[in-house]
Amino acid sequence: MSGRLLPWTGADGKPGYLVGDGTGYVSRLADHIESTHLGMAGDLLDHAAELLAEQRLSRDELHYLARRLSESLKDVKRVAESRGARLPRAD
Repeated sequence: MSGRLLPWTGADGKPGYLVGDGTGYVSRLADHIESTHLGMAGDLLDHAAELLAEQRLSRDELHYLARRLSESLKDVKRVAESRGARLPRAD
């Protein structure tokens, strides 16, 4: 059994893993945080589309948007890696 990549890192920035049957408190917390990350990413994409459609963003606003999108993409990539690692292997 391999560990589940958690949707957060430790204080030192290193990944954390959980080994278990997926039914405990930490597993449920990780599920909730993953869901939150995905929901926030969807909201941010909608907001970005609205802002970019206006075509009147200042350089600072565009930089801020790019940073938030980058942070969100990092979170979503981590969720995808964690979930992908838990898929059953095809033989």
